[in-house]
Amino acid sequence: MYQGVILAAGHGARLGPFGEQNPKPIVPIANKPLIVYQIEALKALGVTDFIVVIGHLGYRIIQTLGDGSNWGVNIRYVEQEKRLGLAHAVGQLEPHIKGPFFLLLGDIFFHAPHLNLMCEVMLQNQCACVLATKEEDNIENIKKNFSVYTSKDGFVTKVIEKPKYPQTNLKGCGIYLFDERIFEGIRRTPRTALRDEYELTDSIQILIDFGYPVKALSVIEWDVNLTYIKDLITCCIYELARQGKAYITGNNCKLGDNCSLDNTVIGDNVIIGDNCTLKKCVVLNNVSIPANTHLENCVMSPEGILE
Repeated sequence: MYQGVILAAGHGARLGPFGEQNPKPIVPIANKPLIVYQIEALKALGVTDFIVVIGHLGYRIIQTLGDGSNWGVNIRYVEQEKRLGLAHAVGQLEPHIKGPFFLLLGDIFFHAPHLNLMCEVMLQNQCACVLATKEEDNIENIKKNFSVYTSKDGFVTKVIEKPKYPQTNLKGCGIYLFDERIFEGIRRTPRTALRDEYELTDSIQILIDFGYPVKALSVIEWDVNLTYIKDLITCCIYELARQGKAYITGNNCKLGDNCSLDNTVIGDNVIIGDNCTLKKCVVLNNVSIPANTHLENCVMSPEGILE
């Protein structure tokens, strides 16, 4: 049986003051924490044993998820005391891993209805690693992630972290399926000169260079790396479209007369006055919006509009 690992130790520095109080994995996407979508995606594959790596505001993640029983899974927590890169974070988990495991970056919101194919490919090819990829049209998105180069039969020949000049449109999406050979690669991974960290892509390249089979599978239909406040709006719009809804409202909300909500998510305990128009907005919990307010492309908190 597969285990699930979610790396949730990162800082949300580029989310501004909102990120100082809210670790990215629990940011609400359509009124549900981002990390819960990830847990549900893996649980659909039969994964019930999870390890969540925490750091910045880790207690908030523990408060949100608890032991996982609310979602029918078991969650254990491991703290990453030093921020030395993804490979370092994964390397800490070796005593806790007992076989193949999924690894997800905790700030990635994605839709991958055929994630189960990664398991099938791993078994068929005895892979050390299967990478979830996306054929990416926007080259800037590849530059922010990593590029994946493959042979004609789909085996990975090279991975490059944050490439300056990508020569392929195949993007790694921060979703991996590893077996225990990844720890062999991690133990041989040097710190990078660029960021002085242990890069997971370097560990994967070591596996490739050793001759271990690594496959890429384009199972990601869409993905968003939650980095800036505007990304929260993008995530919510994707989720609304997936659910086929124009808007979502939380619990105990009061909407005034003649209100128009378009591609908008309303949190809990929200009061909206008469004659308001909200388009492509996210309204967080406990917000009051006065009558005759017209908003577009913004995130509202009790303190005001987040930027």
